[in-house]
Amino acid sequence: MKKKVLSIMLVGALVVSMGAMAGCGSSSDSSSDADTTDGSATAEADSTGGSSDGHTLTVYAWDTAFNIPALEAAAEDYQTNVDPDFVLNIVEQSGSSDIETLITNVATAGESAYDQLPDITLFQDHFFNQYYTNYPDVWQDIADADVDWDSFSAEKLDYSMIDGTHYGMPVDSSTCVAAYRVDLLEAAGYTIDDLTGVSWEEFMDIGEAVYDATGKYLLCMDGDGNDLIYIMLQAEGVSQWKDGEPYITENETLIEVCELIVEMAQRNVLLLPNSWDEYTNTAIQGDQVAGIINGNWIIPTIETVTENSGLWEITTLPTISGEEGYASNGGSSLYITANCANYDLAVDFLSYTFGGGSYEETGTSITYDGALSNGGVVTTYAPAGNSETYSAGVEYFNDTPIYQQIAEYTSNVPTVEQSDYHYTARTYLAAAIVNAINGSDLVSELETAESQLRFEMGLD
Repeated sequence: MKKKVLSIMLVGALVVSMGAMAGCGSSSDSSSDADTTDGSATAEADSTGGSSDGHTLTVYAWDTAFNIPALEAAAEDYQTNVDPDFVLNIVEQSGSSDIETLITNVATAGESAYDQLPDITLFQDHFFNQYYTNYPDVWQDIADADVDWDSFSAEKLDYSMIDGTHYGMPVDSSTCVAAYRVDLLEAAGYTIDDLTGVSWEEFMDIGEAVYDATGKYLLCMDGDGNDLIYIMLQAEGVSQWKDGEPYITENETLIEVCELIVEMAQRNVLLLPNSWDEYTNTAIQGDQVAGIINGNWIIPTIETVTENSGLWEITTLPTISGEEGYASNGGSSLYITANCANYDLAVDFLSYTFGGGSYEETGTSITYDGALSNGGVVTTYAPAGNSETYSAGVEYFNDTPIYQQIAEYTSNVPTVEQSDYHYTARTYLAAAIVNAINGSDLVSELETAESQLRFEMGLD
């Protein structure tokens, strides 16, 4: 599959060019075939690989509405404040699976194929430990990066560390928000404050009242890839793993969380569409819901329904006890590959931009502010929450400074045990929930899920 390539260069002003990527040990000549008024152009990449001159890096990433604007902002930041000759070639992938497939194929082929890797790649947090375990020689650590790691969410960093060594530079926080339509809450006699520091039992009572008054669900989640189980569990500070093994049937908190999800679905509080497209396109953008709980990356999806501007607000998550809850879901970080010939440049670029160096040096950050303004990307770097960009009110969310709120939430997200089999567990637990909603015994379904998971992990 050919990929779109974005090559960013700033010399006084931002210039974006597109070019074919050359292999390791050579630099690429760029030629554009579609110029635009802002200096950008597009082209197809016929080959892949890293860069070897002293000012150029190649990075693979996906999502032109989210991750790529963040990388563009970082390139501008580094060019403006560090190296005016710096060039960042951004090779657009159609999704994270493209990069996962590339890593697998290159590692399987052996070191002779490493020249197909970029200098840096974006990679999903939940997958990194698995891919490091399987292909440790593909990655270079960033242990010597000049970064104040204490300024980042410990939960976020946990994904990209191996035996205490840093490998990844965080891009987004993915801290969860509970977002609600305040006009629909009002129709049922409630406010956003009634859903702040609330138990799940109280949440269900409010949800029933909202459904009776408006016909809309107070909560919604993709039923096939159900992240709600993980989110609710993490808000309790509990994992679905224990000492590297599935922790399901003996996990009283997980069982209670699953019981709550089934009950919410049965009481018309929770809508569980059958797919991701139905979740985003039909339920959220189709205006079927009064509330959503997910990583903050769901905000741009909410904002596509322009007629609801000013009607949404956010708060913390419900918990079993009624304490304010915090969790994170999804997200990615940037990693340096074994093919990077400009290792020192790559480390310095990551440290200065996403690592907070620019903010510490200038008191502001083109990276963080641009990533947020242009892509809705919220950093896990806590000091950035004090910037004017983060503290500004957001019109769609009733002029409240939601990104400052999210930055505050991020520091409270508990770190829980993770596993290479995170998504496998999600698949089996989601099926157990659906079957229980349809009448099966929940405990039996969870026993089946745990058995399937242990078999796939080679534990039985």
